Amino acid sequence: MADPTPATDTRTDDASPPEADATDRDTVLELDGVTKAYGAEDAVTDLELDVRDGELLTLLGPSGCGKTTTLRMLAGLERPTEGTITLAGETVADDDTFVDPETRGVGIVFQDFALFPHLSVRENVAFGLKEWDADATRERVDDLLDLVDMPEMGDRSPDQLSGGQQQRVALARSLAPEPDILLLDEPFSNLDVRLRVEMREEVRRILKEAGVTAVSVTHDQEEALSISDRVAVLNDGRLEQVGEPEGVFEHPESRFVASFLGQAGFLSGRVGEETVDTCIGSYDRTLLKGLSDGYAGAMVDVLVRPDDLRAVPANEATANGQIVKRQYTGPSFIYHVELDNGDVVRCLHNHAEDMDVGESVAVDLVSDHSLAWYPTR
Repeated sequence: MADPTPATDTRTDDASPPEADATDRDTVLELDGVTKAYGAEDAVTDLELDVRDGELLTLLGPSGCGKTTTLRMLAGLERPTEGTITLAGETVADDDTFVDPETRGVGIVFQDFALFPHLSVRENVAFGLKEWDADATRERVDDLLDLVDMPEMGDRSPDQLSGGQQQRVALARSLAPEPDILLLDEPFSNLDVRLRVEMREEVRRILKEAGVTAVSVTHDQEEALSISDRVAVLNDGRLEQVGEPEGVFEHPESRFVASFLGQAGFLSGRVGEETVDTCIGSYDRTLLKGLSDGYAGAMVDVLVRPDDLRAVPANEATANGQIVKRQYTGPSFIYHVELDNGDVVRCLHNHAEDMDVGESVAVDLVSDHSLAWYPTR
């Protein structure tokens, strides 16, 4: 029951097969009924999730939703209170089994990269290869430095590198022992905004070229949507929705997912026999995706994003709202409009369309696709 405006896909590679093909790939990681409690409080509750061979799955949600706790359980840094974690076909955590982090076959990239300052780049990358012979280690390190586009920087120390270069080294070090799965803990949070966007694309390229299976954790929706093969949205320790980025954004299955992804607004409406009536107009009821006949007479909240609506200056006779806030983003303005019935929605406009806070406007629905909706609470 959702189909709001699609997110912009900034992924630039063709390495990820479509979802229909992805379901045929082997499952590398599986969580079955995983719960983690601290005293009487559950940080994660009954989590069911799988990660497929070669995919990048991102755990997305606000602070305190349980995503970092989940990552720590995958790494072996926390033991589940209930449930089973299976990695590469072997149980690594359940009521009777708990495999230590160092023997679990998991690589981790931390927020702060955690490079060893007294070791060179080459020595950092080789750190996890102590059981490899000298020739194999040298070849593996050379291959990884080529992969992260740093073949001439092996002799540098970490303090001679930029933030993006340090991240590449941390990634290469984690990939070196050929882990069954790679975990990335808020991997871009310590980078400035410009570098963050650049490194998102670069990290995705590296992971796809390496063919590694990865789980990333972030609260940044743009990051999750732009680099992931699938996104798992968590809220209050529970899995709200999992799917391809486009599907989760365009077809949010819950009000929380709809609100968390994008600048969501909700337009109150009453469902009639043939129309949905709102304070900005009446529309054919087929506008609401999946609406059944049984909803006639019901009140619903229709999900509208900024590019679904337009606002134009209006006089008292034709206005249906007033601008209460505006956000300037450079290329555009996002106007927050309080409608006559109290709903607050957002309208996206070109930067040249300059309107003032307090100005009376007429808001109209310009969406050409069906919209998600939720029963009014």
